[in-house]
Amino acid sequence: MNDFRPVQMSSPVLTVRQVDAYHAITVVAPGIAERFRSGQFIAVAVGGEQSSMLLRRAFAIHDVKPDYGGTVEFLFAVRGRGTAWLAERRSRDLLDIIGPLGKPFPLPRDPVNCVLVGGGYGSAPLFPLAHALRRRGCRVDLVLGAASAGQVFGAITARRVAETATFTTDDGSFGVRGRVTDALGQVIEDARSDVVYACGPMPMLREVTALAARHDIPVQVSVEETMACGTGVCMSCVVPVVGGDGITRMARSCVDGPVFRGERVRFDDVGTIPFDALGAPGWKARGDEESPVREAG
Repeated sequence: MNDFRPVQMSSPVLTVRQVDAYHAITVVAPGIAERFRSGQFIAVAVGGEQSSMLLRRAFAIHDVKPDYGGTVEFLFAVRGRGTAWLAERRSRDLLDIIGPLGKPFPLPRDPVNCVLVGGGYGSAPLFPLAHALRRRGCRVDLVLGAASAGQVFGAITARRVAETATFTTDDGSFGVRGRVTDALGQVIEDARSDVVYACGPMPMLREVTALAARHDIPVQVSVEETMACGTGVCMSCVVPVVGGDGITRMARSCVDGPVFRGERVRFDDVGTIPFDALGAPGWKARGDEESPVREAG
């Protein structure tokens, strides 16, 4: 039986490169590479051993390769002290990494037509997914968007791995002017898509989910929530998700996700605890409704 449990590794940096508005780090991490499934992420310690930055940073895995026993690449934008420290790493530096973490994207049993939608560097986990789907004989179409041309990630690769690749930018500097949802409907119709996979900011995921519902096709979303621990302990990354029994539970993005069925995520209530969520003040348990999250994904 395959062992998919996460491992902690002290991983040497192989390369650090800048890709448009983002940074990409490749580390040698055989234990993580061999366990990885599309959609999972890693948690990286930042700042060094004497740092006051105690919390790890979570990054989606963009690529794995068999080189050096197994390498892992992740992508990030510099947003604060932790990511600024990462951007300064050099080859042979060591990074303390835990992974792979989280639930992966579910793959269809039979060949189907899939459209993958990404926003900004949220596109990163879609590329290993695209390869996995193609190995199963699925058609893959990509719709990638960002604020401007420099923030659209993976345009060249997208054209290579997908049947069609459509790009959108808010300012019209690359591809179609507008948002991914402005182009997605036509792609779904032209490709006769059977399922949507999406990763990006919450507002984008909400709109993609609504659009998929109008076309009556399922959608799998990978949510972008701040994850302080990555292991489900701190509860900082919870989102309200409706279970198979109709009960809303505060699901932990890091262990119950980050991939969920889009129609089950209560996007309008993200950042709050809905009054009817399990355990909310005034909520009254009935029968076995106090059990842990079930069928959240």
